[in-house]
Amino acid sequence: GRTFKEALQKAIRGLEVGRSGLGADGHAGDAEIEAYYDDGGTLRQKAIDEVKYKLGTPNCDRVYFIRLAMRFGMSLDEIYDMTKIDKWFLNQMKEIADFENELSGIFNHNDAAKRKELLFKAKQYGFSDKQIANMSRKSAEEVRDLRKKLGIIPSYKLVDTCGGEFKAKTAYYYSTYESEDEVPVSTNSKKVMILGAGPNRIGQGIEFDYCCVHGVLAFKEEGYETIMVNSNPETVSTDYDTSDRLYFEPLTVEDVLNIADKEKPAGVVVQFGGQTPLNLAGDLGKAGLKILGTSIESIDLAEDRKLFSKVLEKLNIPQAQSGTAISYKEAKKVAEGIGYPVMVRPSYVLGGRAMEIVYDETALESYISKAANVSPGKPILIDKFLDHAVEVDVDALCDGKDVYIAGIMEHIEEAGIHSGDSACVLPSNTLSKQTLETIRKHTINLAREINVKGLMNIQFAVKDEVVYILEANPRASRTTPYVSKATNIPLAKLAAKIMAGKKLSELLPKELLNGPSKAIKYSTVKEVVLPWSRFANVDTVLGPEMKSTGEVMGIDADFGRAFAKAELASGLLLPDSGAVLVSIGPKGKEEALPAVKEFAELGFEIFATKHTAEFFNERGVAAKEVAKIAEGRPNIVDIITNKQVSFIINTPSGAKSHKDGYQIRRNAVMYGIPIVTTIAAAKASLQGIKAKKKGDWAVAPLQEYYKNDRVKSGE
Repeated sequence: GRTFKEALQKAIRGLEVGRSGLGADGHAGDAEIEAYYDDGGTLRQKAIDEVKYKLGTPNCDRVYFIRLAMRFGMSLDEIYDMTKIDKWFLNQMKEIADFENELSGIFNHNDAAKRKELLFKAKQYGFSDKQIANMSRKSAEEVRDLRKKLGIIPSYKLVDTCGGEFKAKTAYYYSTYESEDEVPVSTNSKKVMILGAGPNRIGQGIEFDYCCVHGVLAFKEEGYETIMVNSNPETVSTDYDTSDRLYFEPLTVEDVLNIADKEKPAGVVVQFGGQTPLNLAGDLGKAGLKILGTSIESIDLAEDRKLFSKVLEKLNIPQAQSGTAISYKEAKKVAEGIGYPVMVRPSYVLGGRAMEIVYDETALESYISKAANVSPGKPILIDKFLDHAVEVDVDALCDGKDVYIAGIMEHIEEAGIHSGDSACVLPSNTLSKQTLETIRKHTINLAREINVKGLMNIQFAVKDEVVYILEANPRASRTTPYVSKATNIPLAKLAAKIMAGKKLSELLPKELLNGPSKAIKYSTVKEVVLPWSRFANVDTVLGPEMKSTGEVMGIDADFGRAFAKAELASGLLLPDSGAVLVSIGPKGKEEALPAVKEFAELGFEIFATKHTAEFFNERGVAAKEVAKIAEGRPNIVDIITNKQVSFIINTPSGAKSHKDGYQIRRNAVMYGIPIVTTIAAAKASLQGIKAKKKGDWAVAPLQEYYKNDRVKSGE
């Protein structure tokens, strides 16, 4: 922005944490302010203590509590003493907070000139239409209409990358409220606006930036002028030479519509930026913007739980029993009808946030109270949890008629681990031909029924040879770059060309349409990077809530070698020898036996606690007993800290991991010992260890894999 006030409020909007600015936006935190006062209108001491604590302790909400402190009448000196934030910045925030009082009367002002002056000043201070609407008891649409009627529209300025010394050639722009506009807008060319992914965070990141860049390149090839809208400067989509024009703006309905008013694009692309643009699609469409590719109605069919269930019933595609609830009473009834365990999650969240597997009524009651804070007023979604199911991710392209199934990825971790946290293999490693054919059939039927035009990602779970659908997303997925690189078919580029009017039959060989995926004779493994070592006291158990911060790809002639490469790239060095510590619940012993037996046959020593060691010894696998934490020293944690083990298999039992399990996992991270928390991951690690021990690694550029469709081991 042109002022700190404007830039601060825009930056807060860009965070995508449900805030429309520094305050006055109707956020739940502001609504609670009334509770800080007693019946006589006096500020409670408890409120003052809480605010002082939030100011004195760095936390992600501190900026909002600074505003709250100002509203409570604290002086800048007091706030400075607690925060040590320079008084210049505090004074700027105080001017924002003080101006809130003037917003409430904007619509009722009798003096038209004064009303225009106030509204213009509010926009210069960075107030969004939502904030103004909240304070004046109007809708954001009404504020927008009033602004336009009064001629209060943003002007756009160039980010001067040359500091005024030379004429800047970079097409970086930002909005502000001044009279002069520095953006040269062409009217003759056909233009497309691509919405980026916004801030990188767990659940949404660089994968979508890859899709945005490929989309830009494809639209340029089709003769379009490209306009990128994104708020994150640390991405390739915001490089100076990617798009024809780049707008550094928060990804909100207001900011996108303002740019569209100026640029008048032929259409807007919401498929490439993950969930952020998809959430804006409905409002942008209502405002008259054309959404390119999959229509808003089709997006709703996939995103709306009830509509999606009807589509699945029509197509005879099985889905796990499910229901929704607002209260604990409703949730209990749904869970009893479905049968425990159940998967529970709030509505409208990203990356599986606050998703849990619940095993009993007590855990359900505890969950409902927490979920109310994550997604207030929204229904809780309850699904039957498919225990010991294989999860499958499918990426596909559709032009409304033909479908190209780009990849059927088999997850190495079982269903119940978030797809973004699970390693996966392409082509599939263990799925039967019949299962693969069923998945293809469901994918083709669903893509056509929803009328997808562009990219689609579907998640399935396979249990007892029955293929259940978990969810479908009519957009790019976080596996789009992986599948594109594994198969040498650029999915995001092809999706953009479909949106530009091309047919799949023009873009791909006929034999790839409406049938099997492209056959590849090598193996590729996507593995995730988990940030356990960066966070003290965080448990390393994987679950429905996404925790990974990145991913890598391993590629080689077979699965074992590809998996070993992927593990190495993710920072996990699989051991050649040593001892394996096995710590598993009562139900997992039988399932773990074949893997543990194979570790022993490879020459690894086996350590286990008393009952687990007895179980293995009775079945012919020599296992050395080790004490639990409460049973004395040396115990299970001591052998980890002394580095007497080189690999750990630890599967938490029941709804919550026990104290011993937590200590095992934390110490494994602290001392750099590879640990897996599922039997499936242990089996995959075994294949990687075998390949590593053989030592016949193949190293070749991707182009060699594509050209030969395989690379012989050892070459």
